[in-house]
Amino acid sequence: MSGRFMIYGAAGYTGKLAAHMAEMQGLRPILAGRNEEKLRLVAEPLGFEYRVASLDEAKQLDEILHDIDVVLNMAGPFSVTASPLADACLRTGTHYLDIAGELAVFEALYNRDREARSREVMLMPGVGFIVVASDCLALHVAKQLPNAHLLRLGISRTNVLSRGSIKTILALLNEEVKIRRGGKLTSIPLGVFEHQFDYGEGERPSTAVSWGDVFTAFYSTGIPNIEVYVEVNPLERGMYWFGGGFAWLLNAAPLQSLLKMQVTLFPEGPSHHALAAVQRVIVAEVEDLAGQRVRSRLHTPDGYTFTAVTALAVVEKVLRRELEVGFKTPAQVYGADFILTCNGVFRRDLMA
Repeated sequence: MSGRFMIYGAAGYTGKLAAHMAEMQGLRPILAGRNEEKLRLVAEPLGFEYRVASLDEAKQLDEILHDIDVVLNMAGPFSVTASPLADACLRTGTHYLDIAGELAVFEALYNRDREARSREVMLMPGVGFIVVASDCLALHVAKQLPNAHLLRLGISRTNVLSRGSIKTILALLNEEVKIRRGGKLTSIPLGVFEHQFDYGEGERPSTAVSWGDVFTAFYSTGIPNIEVYVEVNPLERGMYWFGGGFAWLLNAAPLQSLLKMQVTLFPEGPSHHALAAVQRVIVAEVEDLAGQRVRSRLHTPDGYTFTAVTALAVVEKVLRRELEVGFKTPAQVYGADFILTCNGVFRRDLMA
């Protein structure tokens, strides 16, 4: 390997965080994206090379990847960007990483597993807060209860969202939620499944959502029944119930256009001061058929800073050839304790 890696989407909020963090760590990524002016404003102060390519131009993508070992895709929504960039990686023999959370992205990349193996390329979506932290925690509890048949993951709420995250959420509005039953993905109505998780200050209500771990945790742990929840307050809980009945309306093209237009009025993302005040918590619990239960809780910094940290940590591992070709999850390759190597993270096993 030449040791060259690329951050695609480097002009976005999280991409800029990763670029600045890379510079502080002495890394030299090549920055890439669709807008030359925005890229230049990020790359030049850092002294980084940058390359411009549109995702709908396969030849351009192949040209910017011809000497790259690893691509870190940070351009959302990943339901739009993952496929063309992964295609280019498979054509050029470049390992593909992203910070996606959309379940459909994991499904689509999993379907390229055989092709990736034949081309000796690793496809690893979800190397940010979603799904590295929860994937490692899921494997940790699964190892403590080898015969577990049910895995539940609960993720604490956050009040800080970037403009890109909001756009992704709008694109995912749906009246159905994906869970796993008997190893297969199935759908339930939005707002129907609820569960109580203790995120550190007593039990809090959480509602089931379609999260990347519903897909990845099955391959990391082998557990056939999986549900993922997010913490909700009473207002958010009501909105989920509303969304379950009116997602068809929220998905209508005119309303989607209006909502996305409104999002452009939001700040690009939370300030560094706001991020510093945020902590995220993930709870994982597994249960076997005899009713035995194991629970653990993981504390991390805010999702955006932490995404940059974990994504760059995975990049460095791939550059050292610590990888496995084909579709892989973070915990599959790097183990349950990988997450503990990141600053600001601690894990606590809880009483059942």
